[in-house]
Amino acid sequence: MRIGIIGAGNIGGNLTRSLTALGHDVFVANSRGPHTLGVLAEETGATPVPAEEAARGAEIVVVTVPMKAVPALAPGILDGAAEGVAVIDTGNYYPKQRDGRIAAIEDEGLTESRWTERRIGHPVIKAFNGTFAQDILERALPAGAPDRMALPVAGDDEAAKRKVMALIDEIGFDTVDAGGLDDSWRQQPGTPVYGLRAGVAEVTKALAAAAPGRTPEFRAEQGAE
Repeated sequence: MRIGIIGAGNIGGNLTRSLTALGHDVFVANSRGPHTLGVLAEETGATPVPAEEAARGAEIVVVTVPMKAVPALAPGILDGAAEGVAVIDTGNYYPKQRDGRIAAIEDEGLTESRWTERRIGHPVIKAFNGTFAQDILERALPAGAPDRMALPVAGDDEAAKRKVMALIDEIGFDTVDAGGLDDSWRQQPGTPVYGLRAGVAEVTKALAAAAPGRTPEFRAEQGAE
């Protein structure tokens, strides 16, 4: 499968490693340009490309950049993707730690991935946002393994969600359908499932236990802009 990865940080880098090892044709991009991705390309066999070319022909595109960088993505970043492309958003909103205040999230209660979806102009599937990067490589297990971790997956496009869940299973993790994108607050930072290393039953229970509203650690300072 042809897969585009926009963002080559911890999550993007390890997804590149995992997916190329599985035989997928991976095209990876970052904000600094393909010339900075030589080491990752040599290690994995992935093809480094400019960000505006990462989605070309891709059946799955992973957007794994800081939320503050999402508005800077080129208009039409998904132009040329395969018909029915599934777009994975791995992002988290860290207002104090990194991203600054995003009014639509703070004031309107928009979920993080709904905000990203509107910015890039394409439906997204929220996944990997609460996953430790090293776990992608170190905790992947075959289907049926008793200690296999499960990841929550949220999104409105059921066909795209199934495609993403199948890919996650191939990578080495079970999945739990976390509902639509407006339900994806249940897996945002500060919720019980965020960072949880557990199986399907525990992840399902943690999603159900989530309470609406952002925890203080993940809200912007009062009056901050």
